[in-house]
Amino acid sequence: MGRADIRRTTRHRGRDKRRRNGRRRTADPGARPRKRGLRRFLTWRKVLGTVLTGCVLGVGAFLALYFSISIPEGNAAARVQSNIYKLPDGTVLARTGQVNREHISLSRIPREVQQAFVAAENKTFYEDAGVDVGGIARAALSTLTGRGRQGGSTITQQYVKNYYLDQDQTLTRKVKELIIALKVDQRQTKQEILEGYLNTSYFGRGAYGIQAAARAYYGKDADRLTVAEGAYLATLLQAPSQYDWAVAQPATKKLVEARWNYVLDNMTGMKWLDEGARRSLTFPVPADRRPDPGLGGQTGYIVKTADQELLRAGVDERSLAAGGWTVTVTIDPAKQKALEAAVKDRLTSELDPKKRSVDAAVQAGAASVDPATGAVLALYGGEDYTRHYLNNASRRDYQPASTFKPVILASALQHGSTTQDGKPITAATVYDGNSRTPVKGSAVPFAPPNEDNQDYGQTDVQRAMNNSVNTVFAQMAVDVGLGAVKKTAIDLGISEKAGGFDEKPAMSLGVMGASPLDMAGVYATFDNHGKRVTPSLVKSAVRNGHKTELPDPVGGQVLSRKTADAVTSVLTGVVNDGSGAAVRSDKYATAGKTGTSDDDKSAWFVGYTPHLVTAVGLFGEGQGGTQVSLYGAAGSGKRVGGGGYPARIWSAYTEAALSGEPSSSFDLQATAPPPPSDPPRTSAPPPPSVSPRTTPATPPTSPPSRHTTPTPRLTPDPSSSANRSGDRGHSSPPPQPGGSASGSADPGLAHDG
Repeated sequence: MGRADIRRTTRHRGRDKRRRNGRRRTADPGARPRKRGLRRFLTWRKVLGTVLTGCVLGVGAFLALYFSISIPEGNAAARVQSNIYKLPDGTVLARTGQVNREHISLSRIPREVQQAFVAAENKTFYEDAGVDVGGIARAALSTLTGRGRQGGSTITQQYVKNYYLDQDQTLTRKVKELIIALKVDQRQTKQEILEGYLNTSYFGRGAYGIQAAARAYYGKDADRLTVAEGAYLATLLQAPSQYDWAVAQPATKKLVEARWNYVLDNMTGMKWLDEGARRSLTFPVPADRRPDPGLGGQTGYIVKTADQELLRAGVDERSLAAGGWTVTVTIDPAKQKALEAAVKDRLTSELDPKKRSVDAAVQAGAASVDPATGAVLALYGGEDYTRHYLNNASRRDYQPASTFKPVILASALQHGSTTQDGKPITAATVYDGNSRTPVKGSAVPFAPPNEDNQDYGQTDVQRAMNNSVNTVFAQMAVDVGLGAVKKTAIDLGISEKAGGFDEKPAMSLGVMGASPLDMAGVYATFDNHGKRVTPSLVKSAVRNGHKTELPDPVGGQVLSRKTADAVTSVLTGVVNDGSGAAVRSDKYATAGKTGTSDDDKSAWFVGYTPHLVTAVGLFGEGQGGTQVSLYGAAGSGKRVGGGGYPARIWSAYTEAALSGEPSSSFDLQATAPPPPSDPPRTSAPPPPSVSPRTTPATPPTSPPSRHTTPTPRLTPDPSSSANRSGDRGHSSPPPQPGGSASGSADPGLAHDG
């Protein structure tokens, strides 16, 4: 072969090789693609290796912690301290923390009562190793997914927390709790753990342990408890103070009974309770509580209100009960003294329960708030905490009645609502104000009566507010939309869980539950130009050098300033020309609203100046907490309305509280609405001596305030009614039986001013 042949052969071989390589790169569809980016690093071998390494490190860390953490000495009783409550100037208001504890053996606790606690708190107690991993995972998942906090602790863990550790909510404490629980489960029997748990748990009413709880709630020793009573005590552990039947609100009592039934049903499912015996059990209502010593007068109400606020802020109740807290409250001593004096001078000094049984039913509650900060400056919870432990300032079992009407107006203005015939709702909008006028546009028939069945004919919203015309605001609530009105009320601070808060036309009469603190917050939001104000009594709370983070009492804008200021403008008219005339003063600008519920069971005045908001409520409370009429209280022989005693208390307090302070006016941006283009006619004859821009023939008891912001008013047709009866609880005839609207499918309640 010659050289030329060799060169040709070499070229052919190279060409063939390149062709073969090209086919390998492009023609083989089954060829594995080259890995690019992160895939070059995330091989299954590497992932598996990482997981195994993590597991080994985790196990190693756990073992290191397990052997480094030992079971400490149990001295929980020695760590119980007093809580100190101080005024803003540092003066000590009260000290609490008396320990009520008696250790008893497990053999003294009936077997079925023991089982009730296991059924309530830890059904796997007798089988688990002291820690329920599944329960912890479920609790973590519930928290992460926003379904709320859920307990994942076993009985053993709770015993460890109660006896060996503290109630601090920290990761370090939780890790210690888990490891110590594992060790305790190995060294103690289940009977010993259950005995320790039942003797160290906190049940409320200052009672530590089941023996103290049995005496506090049922006046007996633990060995005499029934299974039904034991199930209630087990129910208490979830929320000791909140689930105390003696002070629980109606909605909370439903939760208590549901939890009680849950415990008993679990016992039945675990074959610890016969189904027939289960069906025969009824809820065992506990005895009334005894007030804590040293908390007489208003001090007890202030302390308990502060405690409840801390619990809502996330403080663990067992930690609070264990003591060691220094709590500074926002109470202004001078204003507190003025409020107590006003209630005494204007109400309680005129009551004589020995002569009139109705006087014994009169309960007063009040709260005074700084609208700029939300601070509670004065609080009145009742005659004396040691004689009436239920706090009238925070109770929500009575209706706010017509003090709810401004909420309806606020919702209408905020949503730009219109009437059934498409007219914008303003203070100048005209409605049919005749008593028992059926509402239009509602699937539920409703025709509420006005106070004393008074007819007002065609009347504008301003006069309807002045005189608390039920028919106008019932129709307005339907015009706005009941769901929208309810949302506005909740945004303003009325509890979503308040009883009677159904989306029906009767809502317009204020038939839901609300407290003086709630209503003070609502009106403080009006006063604060629409920024949400949540009354707050706690200025600071410190334990072991750590200051608890508290929510800001002043929140975001829930109403526009225009809306809030327009409501304030209308409410000045209630004071100047309506049912709130008793609080009119030439010393300060005032806005407010009266309210009186069906059969005079509650009477209110909620009012404010530019710098102070105060809600005053009177409640008719009979034996066993039943709601009774206040008619004839203090020997008046008359109805008790919001324009009577509540307004007088408010006026006396506000004058004293603002004494020495410069006068001020509301800083409002609202403008007066234009008059309607076609003033409507009314069939009601007008009083000849009264017109919208004239002074009544009978002069008011005090001259109009020169500091009061003028109320936007219209010049209506001369035939419109200008009757100023308003909330005339102090001069009206007795209520007629059966105040509901005739023929109404949604009877509601008949409310006046």
